[in-house]
Amino acid sequence: MIPGLIAVFVVGYLLGSIPFGLFLTRAAGLGDIRQIGSGNIGATNVLRTGNRSIAAATLILDAGKAAAAVLLARAMLYTPDLPIGGDRVLPLYLAAVGAFLGHCFPAWLNFKGGKGVAVMIGSLLALSWPVGLIFCAVWLLIAVTRKFSSLAALTAAATAPIFAYVIVDEWLAATAALLAILLFYQHRENIARLIRGTEPKIGSEKKAS
Repeated sequence: MIPGLIAVFVVGYLLGSIPFGLFLTRAAGLGDIRQIGSGNIGATNVLRTGNRSIAAATLILDAGKAAAAVLLARAMLYTPDLPIGGDRVLPLYLAAVGAFLGHCFPAWLNFKGGKGVAVMIGSLLALSWPVGLIFCAVWLLIAVTRKFSSLAALTAAATAPIFAYVIVDEWLAATAALLAILLFYQHRENIARLIRGTEPKIGSEKKAS
């Protein structure tokens, strides 16, 4: 079992570390996304190129690679015949964490990747689509009302463990909490700017993130 758990984690990491934002912006002739805006490879920074379709494609593919990691783990090691608990679902949650770490800290990009929002969405949709949809709804609500993409992501991540616990169980809640902690870490500069009141709003021409 342990080799299998290691395998799904590693596969999750490898899938998560595919830098779709970098690939798509280069293919579209937009240059190296790491030299634009915040320098990260996620969809929010890709949007700063001005190409919304490439940013949308990056969002979908980043979410998709996380979902693929979870679904692959389900095919490899998921054991529905066991009682509900960690032994049954652990492979799925390890795959999700692996994908998140791969996206944020890809080995072949000097461990400098994205901030993890799309990957968390994809993971939650694959693990429990109601929780994933609630994450998206919370993000959209805060983004529309407060106009801060980072605040929307942080709020959605902070509330995800609560909804995961209520809708599913403590195992998904713990996994969502771990992903949220990692996401908060990746947004530490945004948090500092939110506190200072210097965080750019959605649609701003400022190039900070």
